[in-house]
Amino acid sequence: MMIRPAALALLTLFSVSFAASLPAAEPLPVVHTDNFEEGVKQWSPTDPEAWKVTESDGNHVYSQFKKKSNYNPPHRSPFNISLLQDVNVGDFDLTVKVLSTHPDYGHRDACLFFGYQDPAHFYYVHLGKKADDHANQIFIVNEAARNKISEKSTDGTDWDDNWHTLRIKRRVETGLIEIFYDNMEEPVMVSHDKTFVWGRVGLGSFDDTTAWDEFELRGVKVTPPASK
Repeated sequence: MMIRPAALALLTLFSVSFAASLPAAEPLPVVHTDNFEEGVKQWSPTDPEAWKVTESDGNHVYSQFKKKSNYNPPHRSPFNISLLQDVNVGDFDLTVKVLSTHPDYGHRDACLFFGYQDPAHFYYVHLGKKADDHANQIFIVNEAARNKISEKSTDGTDWDDNWHTLRIKRRVETGLIEIFYDNMEEPVMVSHDKTFVWGRVGLGSFDDTTAWDEFELRGVKVTPPASK
């Protein structure tokens, strides 16, 4: 059956109006915010000598200034990690500003960590200058070297010497992982994985240098199951 143009226009208008009338999803509750003006007592770096709070134009930022830290992970994965202490989340939205402080090259990167249970079990996103199977992807570390799990990515993250906004959206029921870079409407990376449904979150890089500010974590707190 052919739908007349006038009827099609009316149907489209109705669909748009109906969608606009739907209530917006309630934001997840705030779990932790940090502008690093009061220090970093709630953060746990894998190498404390690689991180410090620095001041720039009267503003304090969390600087990861050592290219390759003294931390040696048990499996091939990033060397520079600072984790938020004592907070495990299931569903979450993490938003933070980052400045890449490393000279430009093909694998210039920043990383965000999540679902972190221990050094051998976690996810991370590597936002690298040029994409390949080991760069600019979402990864899982599960008792083995990092493994790419991205379903969608880009050709690379266009790092420069300016601040950028990153976001992770994680929903454990569907396994959804979405990564956003500046544009908070369209994800640059997408994956679905249910291996780790809770864990800590963190900041860092694979083996470059970065600075961080305006951290916000919204989510559902989870009490990890007791170890057997």
